[in-house]
Amino acid sequence: MNIRKVGVVGLGTMGQGIAEMLASKGLEVIMIERSQERLEHGVQMIEISLDKQIEKWALTQTEKKLMMNRMETSLDYEKLADCELVIETISEDLDSKKLVFEAIDRICGPEAILASNTSTLSLTELASVTGRPDRVIGTHFIYPVFKIDLVEIVRGLKTSDETFLRTKHFVEEVIQKKGVMVFESPGFVTTRLICLLINEALHVLEEGVATAEDIDNAMRIGYSFHHGPFEMCDRFGLDSVLAALERMFREYGELKYRPSIVLKKMVRAGQLGAKTGSGFFKYDMDGDRI
Repeated sequence: MNIRKVGVVGLGTMGQGIAEMLASKGLEVIMIERSQERLEHGVQMIEISLDKQIEKWALTQTEKKLMMNRMETSLDYEKLADCELVIETISEDLDSKKLVFEAIDRICGPEAILASNTSTLSLTELASVTGRPDRVIGTHFIYPVFKIDLVEIVRGLKTSDETFLRTKHFVEEVIQKKGVMVFESPGFVTTRLICLLINEALHVLEEGVATAEDIDNAMRIGYSFHHGPFEMCDRFGLDSVLAALERMFREYGELKYRPSIVLKKMVRAGQLGAKTGSGFFKYDMDGDRI
């Protein structure tokens, strides 16, 4: 069954990026949020992203209009009834994600695939609240979605071969990204490794070895990173990085996953990175570094 209509539940940073990317590939996208304010903000940020591409001659006004016309917003889960694939992209809270999966399981057709963009949570546990655990899978996109051509396809304990193969075909043939198969494990591959890098960079900062700016320059210029660990942390969201480290610390019980005290302090202070305008660096309303 070809996937032509995709639901995206949650219009945070990752949800915006996924919805924009799907529309750019000619797919019809249904975007769901819990409030009109959050829906409007998500659409506004997508428009800003498209306008930036127009400024760089990467997109025309006509193409932007076509993409916006492919995206539909709603507060009602019933709009997802005809979707062949639904991708959940809300914050990393297990109970909240379970409620979403219960809702979309009731509404979506029996052939629909239910996917989560989770970076640390158990797909098996999310699947347990549905009547179709064989059709639940992880599709972990990497920020920024438009630029990074990789998706971790995560199999839960009961994910079927058919679901995996359909998802892999969708990732590699429809949206044209590289799919890597990962068996369920806290942090999978990318989150597990990148969060350790960020956490170690935080310890280096704590010890006064170098400034955040210089640590970022060392990794960005010296090792060809697109962003250094601190700007990565700002763009992922400090709260998201903290949640990922805390979950891996609980699951693995190893000290290397224990979050830096600096990270905890900044999250408590509400300095969450680009989304709040302030993290290790400053950002404008469009998410560009000042």
